[in-house]
Amino acid sequence: MLCENKIAVVTASTRGIGHACALKLAENGAKVYIAARNEERAKGVIEEIVSKGGQAGYTRFDASDRSTFAGCVKDAVDKEGKINILVNNFGTTRVDRDYDVANTKFEDFAAIVEENIESVYESSQAAIAAMKEQGGLSIVNIASVGGVYPDLSREAYGLAKSAVIRLTKDIALQNARAGIRANAVCPGCIATEAVSKNMTPEFTKAFLATVPLNRLGEPEDIANAVLFYASDMSSYVTGGVMEVSGGFGLGTPLYPLYQSMSTKG
Repeated sequence: MLCENKIAVVTASTRGIGHACALKLAENGAKVYIAARNEERAKGVIEEIVSKGGQAGYTRFDASDRSTFAGCVKDAVDKEGKINILVNNFGTTRVDRDYDVANTKFEDFAAIVEENIESVYESSQAAIAAMKEQGGLSIVNIASVGGVYPDLSREAYGLAKSAVIRLTKDIALQNARAGIRANAVCPGCIATEAVSKNMTPEFTKAFLATVPLNRLGEPEDIANAVLFYASDMSSYVTGGVMEVSGGFGLGTPLYPLYQSMSTKG
């Protein structure tokens, strides 16, 4: 029970990575607030947690209502008197507008970047304000390997995730003496429902040639990393950036070619 007696807020936690993180923290003793727009879907997650002997509650987080970025944290603090774990899982892009530098309109670029960063910034700010005197706060921001490695498209998303990594380090440095830690987890390609629907078998095979562990990640892989940062297992770690990507980007850029040659041989 690595998070016993701790209060956690996980944004965008009714499905995919956020859902896995909420379940993992609850399994380890935290009372988890499901921060989501759809209250009915959130209630389903809460029932799932309670049925397994855990504790959970609901707090509203809606990307179209920016007051909920800080509001979801303030609501949990009002109910519990504290927040010990904040997982900023929400992230978004617009695949029909987020291309490369040459073809992405600046207004689209700016809107996508702002939406991704503002949610992390304002929820973190609210959590810091609540725990500045108490300490014992761990902020875990879900970034992406897209924020580490340059890409041919999704310019706004990649830059936003780079900014999340920098913001994480700033939060860590500026608040360490107050007993507040901040770390980032950078998922690679994770087999969520949305990803699975949009990846053809051909693309999956080609992509896995770039992944030394030769599989897509599972949401639980990210949840395990979040648990490490959220709990006292990482009590001497702050400002960390953990890539959970099966080794993507680890080797020489020629790695996929070498793998192909080896297979043919």
